[in-house]
Amino acid sequence: MKKFLITILLAAVSLPVFAKPGTIVTYTIDPEKNAYDHNNKGIMYLEEKCYYAAIQEFKIAISLNPKTQATAVYFNNLGKTYLIIGYPELALDCFENAITQYSLNFEYYMNLAKCYEQLGMTQEKLAQYRIDSAKNPVLKVMVALLEEQTGNKKKAITVLDDFAMAEPDLIITPAVKNHIKKLIEEIKQ
Repeated sequence: MKKFLITILLAAVSLPVFAKPGTIVTYTIDPEKNAYDHNNKGIMYLEEKCYYAAIQEFKIAISLNPKTQATAVYFNNLGKTYLIIGYPELALDCFENAITQYSLNFEYYMNLAKCYEQLGMTQEKLAQYRIDSAKNPVLKVMVALLEEQTGNKKKAITVLDDFAMAEPDLIITPAVKNHIKKLIEEIKQ
């Protein structure tokens, strides 16, 4: 039995099991993939209501892959977590960063509007976004969402409809049209 084990051990050691002779096995660390994995862990922790762990995972994901479109998702997830645990002032920065990273996701604007509402900044930001929307048409979405929060749903529909007509080819436009339909249904009831 000993001879058999020694023979197998010698055979295993002498055969190039892991790599071709003369090559070095390397592993490439991919921060983008690792960021994606940490974001997914954060979502799992969030579902389990382990908020501190979720926050840490989202922060790791952001630090591994900063300044990309995917980072906007990580910022949004972090901001939603802060809103859940009652820290809208921390969520505010996250949602603003998400919009800065990728400005064509309607959910980011909705979350930012919700954050403004919790902070009591709706009227102040509405005035600011009305001025800024002249330079950047996508900010009309924010104007409409803030109008909706103040109870002026008809004005919100008008602003969103103007945006959808002016920018029919943007990725955000179908989500805007769906929100218009939702607002119309709410008004009819």
